[in-house]
Amino acid sequence: MRTGSEQSVRTPGAGARSAFPAARAAGVVLTVAWLALVGWLRLRPVDVPWVYGANFDPLATIRRDLALGPARAVRSFASGLALLAPLGFLLPLAGGRARASAVASFVRTLLAGWMIAFALACAQTWVPGRVFDIDQLMLNTAGIVVAHLAVVPAVRGRLRRRAGAARVGDNPEKHVGGGSPRGVTIGAIRGSTVDSSA
Repeated sequence: MRTGSEQSVRTPGAGARSAFPAARAAGVVLTVAWLALVGWLRLRPVDVPWVYGANFDPLATIRRDLALGPARAVRSFASGLALLAPLGFLLPLAGGRARASAVASFVRTLLAGWMIAFALACAQTWVPGRVFDIDQLMLNTAGIVVAHLAVVPAVRGRLRRRAGAARVGDNPEKHVGGGSPRGVTIGAIRGSTVDSSA
């Protein structure tokens, strides 16, 4: 058996903190990969005989799709919502703030997501066969918001609970008083006493 002096001393919460940089790196990589996929899908020229003009009138494209039938409308709405929806949880993951305020996280994600969607909508104006559409911008941003609210609060709450459990595990309730080194518990000292007596 090891003596009390040989017991390893762990920093409280070290396991929980060490997991966050890995998650943040994964978030950055996945965000860049998704944006690359979106750029490949939406910034390629489209070979079509004609296209609708640019739309700066909110809900005009949505009303037009509804007039063309429910199937067309559902397909258009679903594609608009899903295009950038993963950014709703990838951006907070890339930020790596497990203990951030829910409101602050939502506002940051909304602003960053809207700027990405707006940049994409503007970039499309330089691509043959594609035009600016404010309704698509609205749907892209709405998809980010829905994904964020559906995923981030639950995941962040789970991470906080895991971090709290790690802190409790790293700080046993029974410590030897009187200036004993942190992490040396009564059980460890009893074990060292048995070794010395043997």
